[in-house]
Amino acid sequence: MKRCFREKVVHVLAGLVVLNLFACAGVTELDVSLVDDGIKKDPIEFVAPEFRPSLSAQRKMVDAMGPRGFDNEMLANIRQTGGSGRPVLLDEPKVTEHLVTGINGAPDVPVFIVGEKADSPRPAILYIHGGGYILGDATTDLQRLQSISQKHDAVIVSVEYRLAPETPFPGPVEDSYAALKWMADNADQLGIDTSRIAVMGESAGGGLAAMLTLMARDRTEVDRAEVDIVQQILIYPMLDDRTGSTKVMPYWMGAYSWNDVANRFGWSSLLGVPAGSKQVPAGSVPAREKDLRGLPPTFIAVGAVDLFVNEDIDYAQRLLASGVPTELIVLPGGYHGFQVSNPKTVLANRFHDAVDAALKRTFKVEDI
Repeated sequence: MKRCFREKVVHVLAGLVVLNLFACAGVTELDVSLVDDGIKKDPIEFVAPEFRPSLSAQRKMVDAMGPRGFDNEMLANIRQTGGSGRPVLLDEPKVTEHLVTGINGAPDVPVFIVGEKADSPRPAILYIHGGGYILGDATTDLQRLQSISQKHDAVIVSVEYRLAPETPFPGPVEDSYAALKWMADNADQLGIDTSRIAVMGESAGGGLAAMLTLMARDRTEVDRAEVDIVQQILIYPMLDDRTGSTKVMPYWMGAYSWNDVANRFGWSSLLGVPAGSKQVPAGSVPAREKDLRGLPPTFIAVGAVDLFVNEDIDYAQRLLASGVPTELIVLPGGYHGFQVSNPKTVLANRFHDAVDAALKRTFKVEDI
């Protein structure tokens, strides 16, 4: 049966474009059905009850729209209309802008620095925004990053990497590496303790953080890494191009927010070949990396109905099997980006508490 989807851009938050793409009635091609008395459950029944009212309202908004897939025209429309300008910032800590020299002749990379203070060395985070490798920008999360900086007394650098499909792999991760290297090289000026630099990313930003950590492990100076990463914090990371293409997911995973249609488009844009292809550029898909040894301690958090939940669990298992200290949090009923669209809910609070606890352990600091 022909597949079709209805979609609407709901909002852009935390660098994540939240889309609703709902399968038309009767679509069964990729469904792994769970039935009660022969009737397949509505996907919303797998979502935490506290999220259901807002998701039901969103679904009603899209039911009147006609079928359409994710394509370049839709991407252009989202980029044109999806953003709402820079967020209102807190008075403290201060946010400054800088241009980092690109690697090997690449364009300069804009970065936003939160909490720069050239006094005593403090922990630092390189933050990489989400958006499916094709959307988002480094400014969207700045107010939230200010709060994290203040809470953990940390310097945070948010990187404005180039987006696909205009800049395919390795451009976005090279931009991120340029920012990471700049942080280490300018640690005294920025007030950074180079022994406590973490990388953190959400969704596609989490995928880039994982790629970056692999790249940093493999790039050496005199038999040691150019930059030591103390931990990678991966928030529902986008790690496997095969999800939703050659790997079929249960129908309720990805039913809300980012789904398999968007996932194939995002990965194909980054890779320059169709998602799920037999061959992809080396280093571009963390889930396909054969050797995960020597990576820093890792924290992964994902919702149980997120499209990425299986790939994230699998990556955590492989890290553990490679001797990498790894913490995995799977939040029941959480969909992709739930803590952004529902920030004051019980599950969102559990999520934020887990991330804060991971950062405290990594940086070895008390509450500020």
